[in-house]
Amino acid sequence: FLKMESMQKTGSFKVRGACSKVNSLSAEERKRGVITASAGNHAQGVAFSAMKKKIPCKIIMPRSASPAKVAATKSYGAEVILSGNTYEETWKVADSISHESGYVMIHAFDDPLVICGQGTIGLELLEDMHRFDKIYVPIGGGGLASGVAIAVKAKRPEVKIIGVESNQFPAMKNSISSG
Repeated sequence: FLKMESMQKTGSFKVRGACSKVNSLSAEERKRGVITASAGNHAQGVAFSAMKKKIPCKIIMPRSASPAKVAATKSYGAEVILSGNTYEETWKVADSISHESGYVMIHAFDDPLVICGQGTIGLELLEDMHRFDKIYVPIGGGGLASGVAIAVKAKRPEVKIIGVESNQFPAMKNSISSG
C-alpha cells in the first residue's frame, strides 16, 4: 500500500505540517506574517497555507532552488527571496528576518505542530488499513517519521516504523554511524 502524498495540492506531504502550524496561529501572529527557509516542498506548503488564511508570507530559498519550485511558491502569493548556497545559509537569513520583522518562523520539521500535521498520515493509514505490521517512512529532517510514529504507536504500539533514505543522501545513517 502506498500513501500517495504526491497527490496533495502542493505535491508533497509538507502541506500537512504547514497547515497545522498556520492554523494554530493567534490573530496577532497572523497579522505579523510567517516566514520559512526551504528549497521547495515546505516552501510551497507554507505559502499555500498562508494564502488560504490571507497571511503575509516570506519564503527564503537557496539560490540553487529549482525554478519550478520557486515559481510554484510564488504562485501561492508568497514573497520569495533567493539567498544562500546551502540550507544552513538560507535558514540563517530566514531566522534573521524573523527576529528583525516579527514574522513567525515555521520550521520544516523541528516544530511540534508541524510534526502533528505530518502525523495525520499515520492516522489515515490506521483508518484506511486495518491489518499491517510495518510502515516504511522516509527520513529527511525527521518530522514525517516522528509524526507518523507518534500517531501510529499511540494506537497500535506493536506496529514497527522503519525509516528509509536513499543511498545517495544517507544523512541519518551517517549521523548514527558518527555517534
